[in-house]
Amino acid sequence: MKEEIKIRRMRKEDIPEVSQMERLSFPTPWSSNIFSVELEKENFAFYYLLEYQNHLVAYGGYWKIKNEAHLVTLAVHPSFRRKGLGRRLLEHLIEKMQKQGLDTITLEVRSSNLTARKFYEKFGFKKIALRSKYYADTNEDAIVYWKRLNYHKNQNSLRNI
Repeated sequence: MKEEIKIRRMRKEDIPEVSQMERLSFPTPWSSNIFSVELEKENFAFYYLLEYQNHLVAYGGYWKIKNEAHLVTLAVHPSFRRKGLGRRLLEHLIEKMQKQGLDTITLEVRSSNLTARKFYEKFGFKKIALRSKYYADTNEDAIVYWKRLNYHKNQNSLRNI
């Protein structure tokens, strides 16, 4: 499957397609304008797309805050889930974070999103906090996850996930 996958930086012209996937993936999707503003934050915001069989099917992004990465979004088009594409994209993001010298990753997940929680836990993310009523649309709690990155040249540990 690797030859069918291409991962690249997100560009402004990708925003309409990313926004459509965003609406299919999240109860309170980001607007196109938010993505536009995010792409202008050079050296702070890093967004990548995954193309599978020449179709844009996933995207993810993180903020670089000092020595930490904050994973702000990761989504796979509903028609392409359960194919290992989200795993491949997260592996890529983690590799980029490590190359930037970042040593930890944080993220928030809706407490009801068991699929995402299991996904991140398989990657070694640990629950460290609960943000009560974090999501304003439903007053739902967010679970805060944290992961320490390693700096080993051998990235086989990522492949075993």
